[in-house]
Amino acid sequence: MFQPLAGIRVIDVTQVLAGPYAAYQLGLMGAEVLKIEEPGTGDWARDKGHVPGLNAERMGLAYLTQNANKKSVSLNLKTPEGLDVMKRLIETADVFIENFRPGTIARLGLPFDVVREINPKIVYCSISAFGQDGEMSRRPAYDHVIQGMCGIMKTTGTAETGPQKVGAPYIDYATGLNAAFAIVSALHETGRTGKAVHLDVAMLDTSMLLMASLITSHLTGGWTPRPSGNEAWSQSPSSGAFETQDGLLMVAANNDKQFRALCAGLGRPDILEDARWKEAPCRAKNAPELRAELVRIFLSRPALEWERVLDEAGVPAAKVRSLDETLAEPHAATRAFTHTMHWDRQPHDFHVPTLGFKVDGEVIAPTTPPPELGGDTRDVLTALGMSEAEISRLSATAAI
Repeated sequence: MFQPLAGIRVIDVTQVLAGPYAAYQLGLMGAEVLKIEEPGTGDWARDKGHVPGLNAERMGLAYLTQNANKKSVSLNLKTPEGLDVMKRLIETADVFIENFRPGTIARLGLPFDVVREINPKIVYCSISAFGQDGEMSRRPAYDHVIQGMCGIMKTTGTAETGPQKVGAPYIDYATGLNAAFAIVSALHETGRTGKAVHLDVAMLDTSMLLMASLITSHLTGGWTPRPSGNEAWSQSPSSGAFETQDGLLMVAANNDKQFRALCAGLGRPDILEDARWKEAPCRAKNAPELRAELVRIFLSRPALEWERVLDEAGVPAAKVRSLDETLAEPHAATRAFTHTMHWDRQPHDFHVPTLGFKVDGEVIAPTTPPPELGGDTRDVLTALGMSEAEISRLSATAAI
């Protein structure tokens, strides 16, 4: 199995989505991930999700999604005893990840400078909404708040609908991927230099990078994005969303080769002979008329039939599907971007994401289910060299 991070220990002091998802990526690649959670409460996401029975067990779907392949250690960092245990764990670690609001981790006694003194080769990753510096750094935020701030909502929707949020918390998950990429890179750097690295990963930064082409066009060419609805980024009149007999079809015929293939697939080679549409500049000039003609054609058949026809013609096209339709496709099973797991205390199987790429044709999936709150505390502390008496004293002081 692909396990490039085998032998790497990660201290995961994060909650909710972005931070846990970053640590989950590392766990899928073989790292030992110790999820540090506050005794009694744990990760905020533990009681969130669409299966009430799992929420009641503090194993909600919002938690299960990105916490497999981890060990849960309950540790109260607000107690001297808990903080001391954390420092002992840091001595054994390669990576430390936190997603507190900037300033909070320092008040807990674990800023980068302190952690670096404990472990001079640590990769210390701070994940936050706005970054560790700048006038907004201390402000809290969630995915939808960042969506509102970064500009994406002003490009989503139409002039009639007004700004629209993207339906999934994509900035959270993109931030997690960004952080995992940064951490893996930093592990190579610390291996080369022997020096600790402090990574500063921000949700706002990530959201802006997801709009890189828009930002470049705006700053360099003075272009201002507008609500584009279902139009293609290319602005080609033969691309974007088209109504069919039974739903929307997304089509991408941007260049001359694709446009010729589109006309052939539609059974309308005569369109190419029309002076208004024969060349790309003419198509742009007469876009409304071309669009109207394509709309009439696409309304003559169902979306899946057009998808098949255009695929055979070499034109990128797809019916707009619901989530359940996409997951029911045989292709979804072939790519196996989810993995089914089971938790013994509930009758439900649950599905978690796999690594976002195949390795030598194989899918990399988690091997151990998400841990119950504090379920690995005793084993981890024993492996740290603590006696049963020491562990009992920690329990008595509410440190674990």
